[in-house]
Amino acid sequence: MPSLTELSDAGLIGAVRNVNLEVNEGEIFVIMGLSGSGKSTLVRCLSRLIEPTAGEILFNGESLLAASDAEMIEIRRHKMGMVFQHFALLPHLNVLDNVAFPLSIQGVDKAERYDKARKMVELVGLGGREEAFPRQLSGGQQQRVGIARSLAVEPELWFLDEPFSALDPLIRREMQDEFIRLQSVLKKTIVFITHDFDEAIRLADRIAIMKDGEIVQCGTPEEIVLNPKTDYVREFTLAVTKAKVVRVATVMKKVYTKTAKTNTTTVSAKATIAEAAPMFVGSMEKVQVLDGTNKIVGTLHRDDVIDLMMRG
Repeated sequence: MPSLTELSDAGLIGAVRNVNLEVNEGEIFVIMGLSGSGKSTLVRCLSRLIEPTAGEILFNGESLLAASDAEMIEIRRHKMGMVFQHFALLPHLNVLDNVAFPLSIQGVDKAERYDKARKMVELVGLGGREEAFPRQLSGGQQQRVGIARSLAVEPELWFLDEPFSALDPLIRREMQDEFIRLQSVLKKTIVFITHDFDEAIRLADRIAIMKDGEIVQCGTPEEIVLNPKTDYVREFTLAVTKAKVVRVATVMKKVYTKTAKTNTTTVSAKATIAEAAPMFVGSMEKVQVLDGTNKIVGTLHRDDVIDLMMRG
């Protein structure tokens, strides 16, 4: 792989370099960085909309670089969903026809594709607007149609390239809430691009931060905020309220009791400190922490919550 100096001397820019990552099934993997850092190029390489010049891409254990053009078209039609910043809805088709469009390309029977399309329209909260045209919808509603259209093919892997960045802040927040709700139902494997760190920490299971075409750090939102590896990453995290990122499991005192005491206040180990903090309004000094099986795994103390929140 050529160095940055060698590329520069040749008059070239390395859009994506030395990237080595693995996206786990069912997780939201967020790729973030400033404009020009290589985020969109990386995702287009993963789907082979841009051909990589070196390396390999494995999807379900199979090499995508070994697939023919015809095979890649079928993979994109049936196994990959894509949502981009610009909705690209077909203006002459109503909501239902826009959502059903990729299924018609697949050759799905008319009755079946409209049945699937109606379910997707309901899923994204647009029931009753099936006959509306894009020009009759708000920006947030148009984005919901774009999401429904990409979900209609029931993709295994879902790519979203800054899907909410063109929306107003309030609508953007609503779409993030909707996205979280959809993922709780669908459990898709998602690669999500954003340059907004608040959006990343809200949505991500893991985050990869890019700079000059390379991934400079990859980890959970909590790992990145608490242990930034470079000054560049540290700049991203400076304004982040730690209480919104740090999980109760990180701050709690571990205990080894199997069952919770009766009539006690409890909190999930996966909750953030910001979510747990309201429990300490008043005289509450500590709460019990439960794991996913409702077993006690620790105790969260008032002083520890205050200490973390005072540190930002």
